[in-house]
Amino acid sequence: MKNSRREAILKIIDDQAVFTQEMLVFLLRSQGWNVTQATVSRDIKALGLKKAFDGKTTRYVKPSAVSAPQPAPIHANSILNTGVIEVINAQNFVIIKCYAGMAGAVCATIDNMHLQGVAGSIAGDDTIFICTLNNEFAVKIKEVLTSFKE
Repeated sequence: MKNSRREAILKIIDDQAVFTQEMLVFLLRSQGWNVTQATVSRDIKALGLKKAFDGKTTRYVKPSAVSAPQPAPIHANSILNTGVIEVINAQNFVIIKCYAGMAGAVCATIDNMHLQGVAGSIAGDDTIFICTLNNEFAVKIKEVLTSFKE
């Protein structure tokens, strides 16, 4: 019964925009499901439904319909080009000198690039440290990041 009800919920949100749990309760009841708001709330959580802005309103969507925003290449290029002063590597570290206050934005941009070989990164106000898995990755990452300055 629970699985059938959850399938009905997925069909409803595929067929029309559902803005609130109360609206979903109403739609389920109109299909013959005897549900409460608490039951619908648990089903929403179990299904992993999220609210997303569709350009007009905020509505429930399946988890696969929601993706984390990724910086556009122009945006990443702009942030790296305007925020980075110098990139150096020392053994398996890459140190990035930034303009004051820019390290956070630059570091987030670099993290969203998902560069191979990055073990972790940390940003201060004007400096970023990236720890790589080995010295070769540090050299490659430096090359990638300095290419934005050319």
